[in-house]
Amino acid sequence: MEGKGLEGDGSNREALGKCLSGFVDDGSTESHRYYLSRRTVLEMLRDRGYAVPNSEINLSLQEFRAIYGQSPDFDRFRLSVTHKTDSSKRMLVVFYGPGTVKVSGIRLIAGLITNKESLTGLILVLQNHITNQALKALDLFSFKVEIFQLPRLLKKDAIARYYGFEKGQVVKVTYGGEITESHVTYRCVW
Repeated sequence: MEGKGLEGDGSNREALGKCLSGFVDDGSTESHRYYLSRRTVLEMLRDRGYAVPNSEINLSLQEFRAIYGQSPDFDRFRLSVTHKTDSSKRMLVVFYGPGTVKVSGIRLIAGLITNKESLTGLILVLQNHITNQALKALDLFSFKVEIFQLPRLLKKDAIARYYGFEKGQVVKVTYGGEITESHVTYRCVW
């Protein structure tokens, strides 16, 4: 038993260098990233009092991939939900792709919104940064726009190097302390 798995012809060397998550999850990193982002947004909407079915939040990664595939189209994640107590409050969630958000992208999102009068908020989920001109274009909307972007963890960070994280991978970071007990955040390796 001693030393098994490390002996042999050296074919394990490549496998030992990979991130451990690669052994657990055979799917694409992109689909896993969108799965986590979508679930987090749904939980946030539910916590804010919006009507979100539990079946959507409790969707497993395998079920998510069966519905959306290994390379999901972010346009299919668009959500429109109403508030549980005040049906006049409607929230639109738009996932933006991996590119930088520019003014043309904001115009495209504005074109998607058909009934602007009944919309009370917009959540924009980004993978990259947004240009200053696009931020100014967002100010033209008559409702509140929230922009969410995962904080970054540099690939050259000691922890990222230790665990072998790859660029674009989303990692869960749990902090423990006297005040907060346990605090969970997600970081995107950059």
